[in-house]
Amino acid sequence: MLETSARLLRLLSLLQVRRDWAGAELAERLGVSTRTLRTDVERLRVLGYPVEGRAGVAGGYRLGAGGELPPLLLDDEEAVAVAVGLRTAAAGGLAGIEETSVRALVKLEQVLPSRLRHRVRAVAGATVAVGGGGARVDAEVLTAIAAAIRDQEGLRFEYAGGSGGGVWGSRTEGTDQPTPDAGVGELQSSRAAEPHRLVAWGRRWYLVAWDNGREGWRTFRVDRMRLKTPNGPRFTPRELPEADAAEFVRRSVGEASWQYRARVKVFASAEYVKNRMPIPIEPEVVGEEACIVEMGSDDPHQLALWLGLLDADFEVLDAPELAAAVKEVGDRYHRAAGKFG
Repeated sequence: MLETSARLLRLLSLLQVRRDWAGAELAERLGVSTRTLRTDVERLRVLGYPVEGRAGVAGGYRLGAGGELPPLLLDDEEAVAVAVGLRTAAAGGLAGIEETSVRALVKLEQVLPSRLRHRVRAVAGATVAVGGGGARVDAEVLTAIAAAIRDQEGLRFEYAGGSGGGVWGSRTEGTDQPTPDAGVGELQSSRAAEPHRLVAWGRRWYLVAWDNGREGWRTFRVDRMRLKTPNGPRFTPRELPEADAAEFVRRSVGEASWQYRARVKVFASAEYVKNRMPIPIEPEVVGEEACIVEMGSDDPHQLALWLGLLDADFEVLDAPELAAAVKEVGDRYHRAAGKFG
């Protein structure tokens, strides 16, 4: 049996991982009796952690929001600063820690007193961040989705999918036809889904979820989701047909069913190209300052415009249609320059 102090930390950790716990299940995870569990819960309450209990056959425990901030070694000002910083990082302000920031933010906001939540939202609402490209996502939306994943609750939302004419699309599982889930456009649809994982890739957030209406796994761009309340019913998690959620997103978004494809050599580093493109791509490195990119679209002229946004020299390798479109766009720009050209 764990020592009391270590057991209390373990209990607190379990209460933060999931919203609701049956008393018997918690006691089993801790290797103690239900009587000892009740004693440990009381110890946490004395320390300031707002553990709520439900009596009866279906009774259990959950970690709720209290009137005071539990002892996290943070005062009110520090808690607000941490929450605002996590929101900024979750929205893409700091590359590489977006997903970790969302998980930490869900845990912190779960126990923040209401007065501090209001302060966090006030600071966030009065702050303007200059993005580096890509769609921005409200941190509250991310935390709401993350909480639904943790609590195994269904999501209901309006989704603005694609019309099939954009620069990229995704495959529906088992078919080569584009799906509106990852395209561009204004097709609106109501969805009910079982959320599985949030994935930050490139400069966008994606939700991997089981779509109840379409009875299949889908990848949704979070910036195109408008959540409805309340959430849907609880569900039993399904097994994702991939090694992990990141690989599923990479495949469903990256392996697009474009009508037109082209390979382009860009004379810039792979990291530079990845950061400049508005869609997730994986360039093939061919040198310190050169890489090959496979891209696609339904229109070579549109692809020529995207390549122009790279602000780097490039060479079309195997697509005469794209080469013609690049020349046409270049000639148009040269004419526009007029006497300054």
